[in-house]
Amino acid sequence: MSLYSMGLSAINTANTKLNTTANNINNADTEGYSRQTVVVTTAGAVNTGNGYVGQGVKVETVSRQNNSYVQNQLASATSSQAEASTYNTEISQIDNLLGSSDEGISPALQDYYSSVQAVASQPSDTASRQEMLGQAENLTAQITSTQNTLNEQYDNVNTQIDSLVDQANGYLEQIAELNEEITAAYASSSGQAPNHLLDERDQMVLNLNEIVGVKTTSNGNSIDVTTANGQVLVSGSTVYPLEAVQSSQDPTRTTVAYTTPVTTTDSATGNKSTDLMAIEFDESKLSGGSLSGLLSFRSESLDETRNDLGLLTAGIALNYNEINNAGYTLDGQAGGDIFSIGEPVVYANSKNQGDAQVTASFSDASKLTGADYDIRYDQASGYTITNLKDGSSNTYSASAGTVELDGLSISLPDPTSQTVASGDSWSLQPTRNGASTLQVTLTDPNGIAASSVADEKTNNSNALKMAQLQTDKSMSQGDGDAATQTLTDIYTQIVNKVGVDAQSSNSSLTVADSLLDQRVSEQQSISGVNLDEENIDLLQFEEQYQAASQLITVANELFDTILALGS
Repeated sequence: MSLYSMGLSAINTANTKLNTTANNINNADTEGYSRQTVVVTTAGAVNTGNGYVGQGVKVETVSRQNNSYVQNQLASATSSQAEASTYNTEISQIDNLLGSSDEGISPALQDYYSSVQAVASQPSDTASRQEMLGQAENLTAQITSTQNTLNEQYDNVNTQIDSLVDQANGYLEQIAELNEEITAAYASSSGQAPNHLLDERDQMVLNLNEIVGVKTTSNGNSIDVTTANGQVLVSGSTVYPLEAVQSSQDPTRTTVAYTTPVTTTDSATGNKSTDLMAIEFDESKLSGGSLSGLLSFRSESLDETRNDLGLLTAGIALNYNEINNAGYTLDGQAGGDIFSIGEPVVYANSKNQGDAQVTASFSDASKLTGADYDIRYDQASGYTITNLKDGSSNTYSASAGTVELDGLSISLPDPTSQTVASGDSWSLQPTRNGASTLQVTLTDPNGIAASSVADEKTNNSNALKMAQLQTDKSMSQGDGDAATQTLTDIYTQIVNKVGVDAQSSNSSLTVADSLLDQRVSEQQSISGVNLDEENIDLLQFEEQYQAASQLITVANELFDTILALGS
């Protein structure tokens, strides 16, 4: 190889290095960009008879600085941090809602207790009676206001799930498109890596992990994307999108479904067609990302808080109603209800083959658990009712009719007279919406049944029983058959549990933030652009370029000398 050729190859190599360094500097702050370096090798040597003489340099490729293991660790940490952050944001709202002891349900409950005590002290005093009804209205307003806020948060979770699923599907589409582009780029460049496309795909995977935890596996020059439990979302250039769907168990609930191809054959033509069928995820199987954070928060904290607030509401309404019904009013009449509360809600699974309905009502406030229940029918074994809080279950014959369980009367449909198919199920939510339905139905203060004897206006025996509900253990919350908790205990437990959950969430988020910072540092130490290093490289490559140019100058001078000798 001539001196000219060696000088030219050196100039081209130095120029490639300078351009690559310039590109690094330009993209130092570009999200997802990996630092690039020029990989060079010797152009070989020729045997001159007096030894091998080198033929210069050549550029093999431009390589991006990337470690797949570190990149996967970063993706996992990103997913965990997004999950912890989302959970923390949501649980903090409930903690702030319930945390104040100066306003809200707690002081309203104490004021109501005091007004009941006042009626017990002066059973014939109209002002005391009017105050008791006023405090009942105030307590009801505080409970329903709190429940309405929780309901709004529940609706907001549904909305967020819809939005996040749309975002996730957008990233899945981009990953599939990049798979195609990367495969084509490799094919058209003799196997040279399209670094910018690879960086973009890695960033899309990171973005996707912020929404839902995923894993990636290589498939040639493409990657396949699956959820943590192995459900395929992208295979090559094919996307199997997520869907936000109405839960088959609860029509008020938005959940996440995966899609899978299903082939059907037209019976008339024999033609086959393939469509995507949506199948609901078991929410507990989704892990990582904001979606998992929302789903976990809803099932672990929001649902339980609404159930327990409904349990408190049922305890107030049913206990005070029971005592007031046992006494006599100021007019000597039998007492009636002070409060009204909606009956337990039962949802038939939308996939049921039969159309039979299960109904339920409250029968004993002291035995209520605050749990939800799954009811299933099997033709061979009858009905199984499972407490979703502690996992306990009870089995009943198909002809059992109305059964008593945990303070509830549950009417099970008879398969001989109603359409029930094996596998049909129902979701029973006894207290989920109880706080939303609480109302004060007694409007006449004379209707407070303070007396245990008709026409004895100064008798306070029944009012004393109402007053004792402040300290009486009238609730069990599933702690066996014996009532072990007061109404105040129930509310205190609600506040304490949310507080503990919020504190635990803060700790989890701190750990997740720290781990993410560590993973980002590790990744940036490999893939990040250090401007100081780039400046040093810039000076080095400039010197190489100048030295290569000097080779051309020397070659020209030698050529001129040879021409002069010839003349």
